[in-house]
Amino acid sequence: MQFSHLHNHTQFSLLDGASSISRLYNKAMEDNMPAIAITDHGNMFGAFEFVAAAWNNKKVVGKDELGNDIVEPVVKPIVGCEFYLVENRHKRSFSREEKDKRYHQLFLAKNEIGYKNLVKLCSLGFMEGLYGKYPRIDKELVLQYHEGLIATTCCIGASVPKAILNKGEEEAEKEFKWWLDLFGDDYYVELQRHDIPEQIKVNEVLLKWAKKYQVPVIASNDSHYVDQADYNAHDILLCINTGEKKATPSMKEFVDDDAAQNRNTRFAFYNDQFYFKTTQEMSSLFKDIPQAIENTQLIVDKVAPLKLEREILLPFFQVPENFNNDQDAYLEHLTWEGAKHRYQEITAEIEERIKFELFTVKTMGFAGYFLIVADFIKAGRDLGVFVGPGRGSAAGSAVAYCIGITNIDPIKYKLLFERFLNPDRKSMPDIDTDFDDAGRQKVIDYVVDKYGKNQVAHIVTYGTMAAKMSIKDVARVLDLPLMEANGLAKLVPDKPGVSLKRVLTAPIDGDKGLKEKEGLQQEDIDNVLKLRKYYQEESLAGDVLRQAEILEGSVRGTGIHAAGIIIAPKDLSELIPVATSKEVDLLITQYEGKIIENAGVIKMDFLGLKTLSILKDALELIKLNHGIEIDLDTIPLDDEKTFELYKSGATNGTFQFESVGMQKHLRDLKPDKFDDLIAMNALYRPGPIQYIPNFIRRKHGLESIVYDLPEMEEYLADTYGITVYQEQVMLLSQKLANFTKGQADVLRKAMGKKDRYTLDKMKGDFMKGATDLNHPEDKLNKIWTDWEAFAQYAFNKSHSTCYAFVAYQTAYLKAHYPAEYMAAVLNNNQNNIDKITFFMEECRRMNLPVLGPDVNESRKGFSVNKSGVVRFGLNAIKGVGESAVEDLILERETNGSYASIYDFVSRINQRTVNKRSLESLVLAGAFDSFTDLHRAQYFYATPSDYVSGIERLIRFGNQVQASKSATTNSLFGAMAMPDIKPPEMPACDTWSLPELLQKEKEVVGIYLSAHPLDGFKFEMKNFNFNTVDQIENSIDKVLKIAGFVTDAADLTTKTGVKYCRFNLNDYSGSYTFTLWKEQYVKYSNYIKDGQSLIITGSYQQHRFRENYFEFSIQNMMLLEQARKVWCKCLNIKLPLHKVSQEFIQTMRKMIIEHPGKCDVLFWVSDETTQEITKLKLGTQKMDITDDLLQYMDAQSHIEYKLELSS
Repeated sequence: MQFSHLHNHTQFSLLDGASSISRLYNKAMEDNMPAIAITDHGNMFGAFEFVAAAWNNKKVVGKDELGNDIVEPVVKPIVGCEFYLVENRHKRSFSREEKDKRYHQLFLAKNEIGYKNLVKLCSLGFMEGLYGKYPRIDKELVLQYHEGLIATTCCIGASVPKAILNKGEEEAEKEFKWWLDLFGDDYYVELQRHDIPEQIKVNEVLLKWAKKYQVPVIASNDSHYVDQADYNAHDILLCINTGEKKATPSMKEFVDDDAAQNRNTRFAFYNDQFYFKTTQEMSSLFKDIPQAIENTQLIVDKVAPLKLEREILLPFFQVPENFNNDQDAYLEHLTWEGAKHRYQEITAEIEERIKFELFTVKTMGFAGYFLIVADFIKAGRDLGVFVGPGRGSAAGSAVAYCIGITNIDPIKYKLLFERFLNPDRKSMPDIDTDFDDAGRQKVIDYVVDKYGKNQVAHIVTYGTMAAKMSIKDVARVLDLPLMEANGLAKLVPDKPGVSLKRVLTAPIDGDKGLKEKEGLQQEDIDNVLKLRKYYQEESLAGDVLRQAEILEGSVRGTGIHAAGIIIAPKDLSELIPVATSKEVDLLITQYEGKIIENAGVIKMDFLGLKTLSILKDALELIKLNHGIEIDLDTIPLDDEKTFELYKSGATNGTFQFESVGMQKHLRDLKPDKFDDLIAMNALYRPGPIQYIPNFIRRKHGLESIVYDLPEMEEYLADTYGITVYQEQVMLLSQKLANFTKGQADVLRKAMGKKDRYTLDKMKGDFMKGATDLNHPEDKLNKIWTDWEAFAQYAFNKSHSTCYAFVAYQTAYLKAHYPAEYMAAVLNNNQNNIDKITFFMEECRRMNLPVLGPDVNESRKGFSVNKSGVVRFGLNAIKGVGESAVEDLILERETNGSYASIYDFVSRINQRTVNKRSLESLVLAGAFDSFTDLHRAQYFYATPSDYVSGIERLIRFGNQVQASKSATTNSLFGAMAMPDIKPPEMPACDTWSLPELLQKEKEVVGIYLSAHPLDGFKFEMKNFNFNTVDQIENSIDKVLKIAGFVTDAADLTTKTGVKYCRFNLNDYSGSYTFTLWKEQYVKYSNYIKDGQSLIITGSYQQHRFRENYFEFSIQNMMLLEQARKVWCKCLNIKLPLHKVSQEFIQTMRKMIIEHPGKCDVLFWVSDETTQEITKLKLGTQKMDITDDLLQYMDAQSHIEYKLELSS
């Protein structure tokens, strides 16, 4: 007896199905099932993968007319979907009384027509019927798109079963007849047996109608997981979906999808029977109705095996009429016209290269692709969008360069076209394009307008439960304490794509072991062994790991590809299933990026590159301040000032070269030509980074440059004999062994992928070709071995050249226009306070002042004033509002700077610049240039009238504006109203520095006027403090940390135990400390917001919680006491000729007036005799005061050093 499961939910039934497609097929093949179907809820996310997986295992079923084998999958894939059916898909308004009644409905595609209609229904469910999270269809659509589909009565959530349960048999039979009349022989009664009372009742009625109307009965199991043992993991998955704990009692009664449940219960499946049962299990379950098992074959026999791979269909690009729809001719015309512009002289080499490329493009049929890309790039530039010079292998195309797709000359930099398009093997070109962040959407909008909204889409991404996420999700559901859950997750090695299953079960050593395959180090292995110990335990932690292993890889939700855009030749819903989202206006494919082109539509990456936004902003500021326009594509690539910046490693804020490691290598390399930057960009990555020291030594002549064969110098000279680029391997294989361009590209790919089979085959070709040219065999063997070792790391020179060019542009602007460039950098990092802080520190290093916001100088974003000083932008102030900023700037630009705060409130639009806006402007220091008032006065209210300074100003502004309005409308003009006097602002004390800074930080996010630790610069410089960002990387080490307190809170546990939590902040960041028990009693008096402290202690393993670390405090003191406690001796060094009577008297006076515990030694140097004499003024010791430090700092000839007590 044969049986096929025709109702199955995979992991793509988001957080409802737990079956992986591979496990379903494996079990089906083991059980000799003829077919299985995929019927996910409301979507076809998994359909393409499902069909492709079936074709991985084929069988021969006959011969065609030519005698060739006809093959089919061993297990036939049947594509279906369990739709949400409603009365009216367009209806969006519902009430408590009138709910959105949804019914489940199963459809299976019989053939290509059925598949297309399934795609259409699924797409329209999203496009026209999406309500909440449910894509809905209705009978109107079913009538329109039912051809080629098979329908069943589905489950007890479907329209017929629900009618039986809720409306009675008479009404239900009418519903049954509607479906039967529409689908005829393609309608089936579907029976499921899960011991649910309502299901049993429905089955009785359905069997009666099946007999009455001669409708075949089929058995299904509505499988949601593969094995019965997966029930617990699936139940956990449901809890992840609903946000419930597994311990919450489950509701066993049958309910609709979103029916209200009892407050103290959770959604769960009725029992553990919803799994992918074997044929034997299903036959036993339906032994009284054996035809229900056999009849599944009726459907299987009706279904033609689908193959969803398609040839890519390009959108049609309309060429000018005089080219008679000949895209190749038009591309050739554009190319030669562009070549005249790009090259002053078209040499024989250039002509040959262009002709070769045009021939290849024509042969492969890709002219339309080039024209489409060139068109939207040109449109982008016309719209003022900043477009990158290129990225990836497309920069190797001279045609792309000539028609404006790229801005890098591939011939000049020896970039290879065959790295982009292999002339020996047809594959789709892949041109990715960088745009400035804001401009990217303009280009997408252009594409949508040109090709139509239903022909352009974003690409879906599937958010899966990776190893760490799987552990955390399961831990939450099983109620494992958060700290323990985080501890378990931290034990998983931080390696991209690491599998929890392999971490828990794979061998440690050997070819396929974790050390070799994942590259785990000993620390990682130690953590893996700890995880495996938990995994073997019968504990809650062990249970978490076992269930997380099962659920790893489950699709948690969907997202949108950051860059990918689909452009189709017709309505996308006629080609592939699409979805919609509130996040974007465009459609979204239901197939993900890695398979989308196999489905027949072209993918193009429209990337937003922040660096281009920085360049664009910088050029606008340069034009505004200096009145010049810079064309970055034509800047000299040998600019001395730019290379000086690289040589000094001053690359913070530039592109690609700003990491600390790269800066060190740049200082050693001292690059002096653009090729050096291209090479460093390629070398600075895992693997080839080890060759950087050799590269540097060879450049400076400290290491000899040796070529295995003299012929290799032509292509390796630029990189000092080191193979850096994939293109070098390709060129050398052609030169040394007469490889074709296509062969060279195949070699490049095989080396990169460690394709041993292809490499072994190509080695023979290489050795034969090279020995035929009389190259010595021993040298060839060495060359091949070196290539195999390094080529897997070798980088794409085309991409490296493009990004090195962008990097050079950033460095050029930073070197020549530092203020404007850094303002642009700050502008494009406004949402990241840590980055703002970092780049402001970089500005200080560059001696480039960054001033706070000012109503007379600031623009929306960071800008540069007339003095060349960077100003904070007004948009960065919380609470001001964009409209207020726009009105404030417009008024200033129209009628001049604001003379005073009274002038300001008299002129601005108080509907947008309201009280809250004014308060935020004050707190940020935007009115500090009006020196007659300090910030506290704006908020001060006298005890007699309780009116704050800001309220007085608002009243005054309203009165002035009302007076102006009245004067304008008066017959007597300006004589009609007397002048209104500004209000008197009551005097009050200024805010303390900590208070002022804290308020400033609340609205700006950082300290602008100063830093709370600036008053302790001596201590921070001389007392060897650790920083808070070092804590978690300094396990079991004694640390001494200085900082100031924020967010201090006295708290009480549920059991009444008092404790304290606070943040300690320094220049590197912030860390949260907690004081318990004895520490709370001992130190809680120190913990006040704004207090500056020194905390000594260590970051160590918690005594009772494994894998949980905490900072154990050993001592605490006030930072202001540090000098008195730790200063042992102050050593002052100065030259003899500077030891004046005034100096001696000043020092003696300070020592007498500030006695303390610190010795003072003077080291006097005689420059003529080169002798140094140690002197001491009496026996007195002193406290080191700010006055003393200021005095010594003011004397350029004085050097001092502090000795600390232990």
